[in-house]
Amino acid sequence: MNQISELQMDFIEFLVSCKVLKFGDFTTKSGRKTPYFVNTGMVQTGAQLECFASFYAQSIATHFGSDFDFIFGPAYKGIPLAAAISTSLAREHGIDRGYCFDRKEVKDHGEGGSLVGYQPKDGDKVLIVEDVTTAGTSIRETVPKLRAAADIELAGLMISVDRRERGTDSRAALDQLSDEFDMPCVAIVQVHQVMEYLHGREIEGKVHIDDEIRDRMVAYLAEHGPKDHAV
Repeated sequence: MNQISELQMDFIEFLVSCKVLKFGDFTTKSGRKTPYFVNTGMVQTGAQLECFASFYAQSIATHFGSDFDFIFGPAYKGIPLAAAISTSLAREHGIDRGYCFDRKEVKDHGEGGSLVGYQPKDGDKVLIVEDVTTAGTSIRETVPKLRAAADIELAGLMISVDRRERGTDSRAALDQLSDEFDMPCVAIVQVHQVMEYLHGREIEGKVHIDDEIRDRMVAYLAEHGPKDHAV
């Protein structure tokens, strides 16, 4: 099995219990037929959001420490995520940092601008948080907005699940973003770890990945994963 930590095992079980991770027949935004789907919109209660953010905060503290000045969450799913993660970081890890998010449309009255919350300053390091990244489109839209606001540095990107699918070339999307923006891109868990941990394992009275689903996931990743991928 791909090496997996206790935090990652707990996170996988949390995602299954909240129905964020589903297995069956789905169609992605890009039109691909996929046997698994990640929908963080299923995190719908205060307790679930608190738990979700706590997993992020633990992973951020492990991978990034306190080496950033603020957290940025792209609209829309990134908005509650950034707020909740910053709260968890301050409460659980003593890392009190700013957080901000963007508007889809620039406000031309009141305080104006496209960013809400912490206002970036020259030299600030920003940690971007997202739910999942498939092709990296939102990051390529996000970085110019941040750089237009101030001369910021990119501390990194933190997401929940790395689907390990190709981006716009032969590399995995997350690896491509890391190279393109010269920043670490980290996922709490990768799909291969999800697949191997859940295969044949009963969670809340149900086996979510049986042999058939696993075989379909392996075939899907072989087709759509990075060219150097091997399961």
